Amino acid sequence: MVQDPAQQAPSVTPATPARTLLPTILPALAVGIMSSLVLVGVEVAAEQLQDVLWGPLPDALGIGRYSVAWMFVMLFATGIAVGLVVWKAPGHAGPDPATVGLDAPVLPPVVLPGLVLVTMLMLAGGPSLGPENPIITVNVALAAWLGARLVPRVPGRVWPALAEAATIGALFGTPVAAALVISEALAVRETRGLLWDNVFAPLTAGTAGALTATLIDHPSFDLNLPSFGRPGWSDLFAAVVVASVAALLGMAAVRAFPYVHGAFRRLRHPMLMLPAGGLVLGALAALGGHLTLFKGLDEIAELAKDPDGRSAGEYAVLTVVKLAALLVAASCGFRGGRIFPAVFVGTALGLGAHAAVSGVHPSVGVSAAVLGLLLAITRQGWVSLFVAAVLVASPGIIAVLCIASLPAWLLVTGRPQMQLRADGTPVR
Repeated sequence: MVQDPAQQAPSVTPATPARTLLPTILPALAVGIMSSLVLVGVEVAAEQLQDVLWGPLPDALGIGRYSVAWMFVMLFATGIAVGLVVWKAPGHAGPDPATVGLDAPVLPPVVLPGLVLVTMLMLAGGPSLGPENPIITVNVALAAWLGARLVPRVPGRVWPALAEAATIGALFGTPVAAALVISEALAVRETRGLLWDNVFAPLTAGTAGALTATLIDHPSFDLNLPSFGRPGWSDLFAAVVVASVAALLGMAAVRAFPYVHGAFRRLRHPMLMLPAGGLVLGALAALGGHLTLFKGLDEIAELAKDPDGRSAGEYAVLTVVKLAALLVAASCGFRGGRIFPAVFVGTALGLGAHAAVSGVHPSVGVSAAVLGLLLAITRQGWVSLFVAAVLVASPGIIAVLCIASLPAWLLVTGRPQMQLRADGTPVR
């Protein structure tokens, strides 16, 4: 029987007309620039406050800047300050941060000043969290609120996607990261049209955010590790092993997350939870030293300056302490993201692998360990690959990481990530 030619033709997804995409450019550019300015503004203000809190202030008091006593004082005081804002600010500075990921909720504008303030205090005070989650939340709320008033004909669901892409582009200094996150998010949503039609406006926002941040702040993730040439079989084997070990370590932290979070939640009040978290973080800082403080980007650059400057044992201490600090900070109520401190954990673990086995190239160890940690903590495959690759900035590492990601993904897929639902159960 001869089939109808119409039945034999393959189905083709209709493309979105250009006249539909063109009007999205200006709103996307505006959101991109605004989101980047918010991010840079908060980070610069936090850096200025950090310079005072960890410089002239302890000097004036005659206390060592990173002495054990001052680290205890600062982390405890940060817990009190953040707890006070969370307690008294309208909206309590947003929802429980353990329940928030890169896909941020749309909050009412009244909540945003408190959220911005606690983010600045956290970044300056030393807890091991990054700015990504709260800043994305702030930008999503601002974009939704302003967009609904200034451009009411644009569907409300568009603004959060633009703000998320713009902030991610600004965070990493490139729209590639935003495009990867968007494409991964679209894979689990019902969409119409071609992929590039759906990412056109968010990618525009991500590009505007990245360019704005680059022109103002010049972000860079390249650690200037020893150059990595053509990969060999030993490099591939090392990457697979290190990435898998890192994924297992990350899953151990993820498994402990709801229990640690539950322990702090039993205190019930932010003026108990956050100062208690500050005290625990102070004890961890006393064990790991000042490198285990803050979000970790400046600290990983310091580690990478001399990959052979520490023993495997010292790198192991940094790895465990920083991971524990991330776990505590994310559990007790500090507003912050988990990606940047996880990068520090991976960097320390990768350099420790190099210190323990000299045949493990430091670039391979660091990138593979960061890949495995981020896969376990975020379950974001493309972002994990991207961050691991840009730390080394060597084309030869990409194929090695792609292969190393396969066994690591088999270990983490279907398991919880480091995010909880409102009832305290893990998100898978």
